[in-house]
Amino acid sequence: MQNYLTNDVAEGLTRRARLFVSAHGIKIDVPPVGRLREEWLALGVPSAEIDRVAEYHERWGGLVLPPAPHYDGGPKYLDSDLPEGSSDEGWLFPAGTDRTAVPYSFMIGPDGEFGVYGERWAPLHRSVEGWVESVALAHHASMWARQVTRVTGDEVDAVALDAFEPVEEVKGMTDTWWRGSDSLIAVYAGEAECLSAPQCRAALIYTGLDEWGLYGGVGDKRKGL
Repeated sequence: MQNYLTNDVAEGLTRRARLFVSAHGIKIDVPPVGRLREEWLALGVPSAEIDRVAEYHERWGGLVLPPAPHYDGGPKYLDSDLPEGSSDEGWLFPAGTDRTAVPYSFMIGPDGEFGVYGERWAPLHRSVEGWVESVALAHHASMWARQVTRVTGDEVDAVALDAFEPVEEVKGMTDTWWRGSDSLIAVYAGEAECLSAPQCRAALIYTGLDEWGLYGGVGDKRKGL
């Protein structure tokens, strides 16, 4: 194993996320997927989808990050395997190996979204980069917040976001991050969506943040770039 930050991985990430991956990410060896191409073609998987898996695996395969604060920590490491789906429904492929026993799988969607699949598909972020940004931001916010409050279920509806702006770098879809004058809020709704279980909604509220806590002290103060 070794510290893990290549030019390919760094592309598209903010400096905050790059520093996080460089300091806390490691690389483990994972088997290449190219050896399975003929087998997958014989199963009816389109060549273009196999190419997508290979590209994902080449860039992200073997990346180990610290646990995320939701989804029981997220994938143990990023990896991939046989795509699932059809031309009509679109194709998904695995995003990584589960860290713990969860009732869904981490998947990459038809347009590169990072999400979870249980009873249904729930895209969390528009890209893998968005997922990495969210884990990096959670790690950063937890270090610098004076207080962290967790609310769940219907209590999430009471979290007022009118004075907050979306944190664009996480590329949120079902999951979103919000930045206020002295706080950050992460809203996790993907588990509730994929399991048809609204009680699984959760929000983490990080309060008492100064400029460093809000933006990571790097680059553009508005976006933390």
